[in-house]
Amino acid sequence: MSCRPASPRPYVLLSCATSIDGYIDDASDQRLLLSNEDDLDRVDAVRAGCDAILVGAATVRRDDPRLLVRSAARRTERVACGQPASPVKVTLTARGDLDPTARFFTAGDSTRLVYCASSALDKTRERVGELATVIDGGEPVDLEWILADLAARGVRRLMVEGGGTVHAQFLTAGLADELHLVVAPFFVGDRRAPRFVDEGRFPWHPGRRARLAETRQIGDVVLLRYALSDRCPDD
Repeated sequence: MSCRPASPRPYVLLSCATSIDGYIDDASDQRLLLSNEDDLDRVDAVRAGCDAILVGAATVRRDDPRLLVRSAARRTERVACGQPASPVKVTLTARGDLDPTARFFTAGDSTRLVYCASSALDKTRERVGELATVIDGGEPVDLEWILADLAARGVRRLMVEGGGTVHAQFLTAGLADELHLVVAPFFVGDRRAPRFVDEGRFPWHPGRRARLAETRQIGDVVLLRYALSDRCPDD
């Protein structure tokens, strides 16, 4: 990781792990582990190279993620570059159904931003307004406006970690620059389980294929890195 120059807008990197048949979880109450320790360390390195991490409110509710850089060495390097130890945490909500005891709000000292639909602004501020900056994101929540607002707040590189609805929103809107897709060596085989993305009209289709920038075996999983815009480097 290195100290990075300013960027005109956030570079948007999507990150997801799936089963062979495209599921990001199973239908049980327990979180399904799709990755392995070496890949989790890779994800930690990617997080450390970003200014903000975004997840949807459903991911906050279901997975209760901390969204922090785990490695002490990486946190130290970030601080040496004049950055906070972990990236800004960002979530999106249409209804304001957020638990103030979730680790998104309680773990670490990162800045926390909550973009909510206009109709849920009062409810969201009442629930988590003392723990995060709550921002009117429009009705419905406007991703392009959110990216512009994040850029104005100094976010140059944004990592989007899900879930499927949020990933689909960024992809169908053509607002993703890069996709890291990790495939785990097993099947889920349950249509009740959540998939990588929801239905939608995507810019990449049989007539316009995404560019595969890298493949990498990491233990028993495989990383597929797709370039979704001209901003994505080959290496």
